[in-house]
Amino acid sequence: MKSLRQDWLSNVQNDLLAGLVVALALIPEAIAFSIIAGVDPKVGLYASFCIATVISIAGGRPGMISAATGAMALVMVTLVKDHGLQYLLAATLLTGVLQIIAGALRLGTLMRFVSRSVITGFVNALAILIFLAQLPELTNVSWIVYAMVAAGLAIIYLFPYVTKAIPSPLVAILSLTAVSISLGLDIRTVGDMGKLPDSLPIFLLPEVPFTFDTLKLIFPFSATLAVVGLLESMMTASIVDDLTDSPSNKSRECVGQGIANIAAGLLGGMAGCAMIGQSIINVKSGGRGRLSTLSAGIFLLLMVVFAGQWVARIPMAALVAVMIMVSIGTFSWASLRNLREHPRSSSVVMLATVGVVVVTHDLAEGVLVGVLLSGFFFAHKVGMILRVGSKSGDEGRLRRYQVVGQVFYASADTFINSFDFKEVIERVSIDVSRAHFWDITAVSALDKVVVKFRREGAEVEVIGLNEASATMVDRFAVHDKPDAVEQLMGH
Repeated sequence: MKSLRQDWLSNVQNDLLAGLVVALALIPEAIAFSIIAGVDPKVGLYASFCIATVISIAGGRPGMISAATGAMALVMVTLVKDHGLQYLLAATLLTGVLQIIAGALRLGTLMRFVSRSVITGFVNALAILIFLAQLPELTNVSWIVYAMVAAGLAIIYLFPYVTKAIPSPLVAILSLTAVSISLGLDIRTVGDMGKLPDSLPIFLLPEVPFTFDTLKLIFPFSATLAVVGLLESMMTASIVDDLTDSPSNKSRECVGQGIANIAAGLLGGMAGCAMIGQSIINVKSGGRGRLSTLSAGIFLLLMVVFAGQWVARIPMAALVAVMIMVSIGTFSWASLRNLREHPRSSSVVMLATVGVVVVTHDLAEGVLVGVLLSGFFFAHKVGMILRVGSKSGDEGRLRRYQVVGQVFYASADTFINSFDFKEVIERVSIDVSRAHFWDITAVSALDKVVVKFRREGAEVEVIGLNEASATMVDRFAVHDKPDAVEQLMGH
């Protein structure tokens, strides 16, 4: 009951007003993403309504907005072009199923392997993409458009000094719409982007043969949509976590995204996921609870179906101003100052993530590159923290080696090269009490060291293995197995 009040009723006025702002910003984007995917505008609008409404209940991140997105639309282009809308709806249903499975397997916890540098790069790249997406509305247009955008930005940034009871983006949209209509300005409007639907969505099953061939056809697209959708949703959830200083349930969010996409597919919508731009609009407008996401979806449907003639007259300049505000607020300006202060590897990861995302317009590829680079730099850094010291004993007949640090694939060669195998010695003691062997590459390195000393006629003793390392060595080491040692020495 406490959770119900906290998520739904603790911020009613702000959630409703923020939801209205988000709904207004969603309409042109849903239409644009439908055009990108090659489907009718109502497919994106119905999807945005379904996904936002369902995720408000089933999702794991209150206050986060999910709807039809550009990243998902790009994946759909080939499927729609070659096979049509019905196969897209079937792929959307399968996408939802795969995301539910991912949530059940708790794959959302993999977010802990995404470094802060990758998240910062993701945020900055998205801010750049949001800004670049506004440029078509600002090229080859009259000075009136620039004046409207400037006026919109002025209202957005200055109105909060008057009052914060009403979100300034909402004031900007309503004010510029009123000015445009009253003066009869000849500028581009929401209605110019595509025809708005005039009826409610209806339940339907995709008209495709339910056969293995259909599954084989749509599965690659569904798998890609599921991965891209979950990746973007998990990244957005982490960002909203930071903005609101509150936690989210990543596994529940995965399941919620799946349920929302199934609902969208059954009501004639395309697959979608979390939207960082709209989520930031929601948070900046005061939205915090699930009610903000639910109201965004409901307001969206009501406006396009019952107030379409008025929504169609909203000038695109007003929405461009809102999105420019989002891009400015999204970009981590501190990351520019930190380029000189943070470790070079962190800066490289951040810049690489930004570069790949901006060039490819693919968030998944950018994050993948960032994660791989983070892993490489981490492995290199940890691999360098390995020290092998030695001292002589028993009147020169014994050499004691002390290993300190982490032994794994990145440090295995350093480990092997730290021993003097040509020294004439009777006994060798290798103390690994301050070391840890992480993988089979590390165990293989230990095998080689032991076997090389024995080949030179020395007795070898390994002491101090901790429990985890001992388990690895007992299971995979071969230096105490005669047949395996002969094979190793043969190499």
